Amino acid sequence: MEIAKNEILNIESKIYIVRGKEVMLDSDLAELYECSNGTKSINLAVNRHPNRFPEKFMFQLTKEECTYILRFQNETANISSKSRSLPYAFTEQGVAMLASVLKTKVAEEISIRIMDAFVKMRKYISGSLLNNEMLINHENRILRLENTFNKLEEKQKINTIFFEGQIYDAYSLLIDILNKAKKEIIIIDNYASKELLDILKDINKKITIVSSNINEALKKKYEKQYSNITFINNNTFHDRFIIIDNNKLYTCGASFKDLGKKCFAINEMNSQKLIEDIMKTIS
Repeated sequence: MEIAKNEILNIESKIYIVRGKEVMLDSDLAELYECSNGTKSINLAVNRHPNRFPEKFMFQLTKEECTYILRFQNETANISSKSRSLPYAFTEQGVAMLASVLKTKVAEEISIRIMDAFVKMRKYISGSLLNNEMLINHENRILRLENTFNKLEEKQKINTIFFEGQIYDAYSLLIDILNKAKKEIIIIDNYASKELLDILKDINKKITIVSSNINEALKKKYEKQYSNITFINNNTFHDRFIIIDNNKLYTCGASFKDLGKKCFAINEMNSQKLIEDIMKTIS
């Protein structure tokens, strides 16, 4: 089947470079595959076949990655800033696997077009079309994105002091830390409150809150509507901790309901032994 050049270019405009990989967003794929329920159809297909979609095939974007895609790669990227959940990105292998589990009429035809677009994109990046003005603009955007991520990686370890009044910055860093999680978040805070639950309710990860003073009425109301948090009553801890995916540990000098109200620090502790000791105390 002969594919028009402008059709390939249109699909290429939906291919982004994230974490050094060429990927497509779930929202763009839902549109191309003509999914009747949008990304919900894709989520259902993936959830029915979880073993076919390892992280090298698909992963969830962070808020920073969504922002940089919009700013540096394609200002018309199909990402809603008001979306209640972060989009998923599919690599070339993930797109091919997705086509095999979707049941739309155009899945097979569109899959061929997408594969051709990935091939074309690799040729662009390898330099076979370096004289093409569109490619130069695209590569400039890629370089700017990579430079931004390099700067983020240089600041990967978090050791930050917040002074009284820096409420927004404090909560912004807390959200950034939570967004690092791929599977699980554990929060230890004896004064876990509504402010914390408001942040966590839209995070689609396994979350555990360890606290001895959480309001029982608030907890019951939350559990009637949301199911992503397990509450553990434990009065062993004085300080506040966050454990991400059982391999990153952060300490916080203020309760999460009081961030920015007085001077405090958030620090990252690189110690798997400490994480193991804390987990033993929780269980």
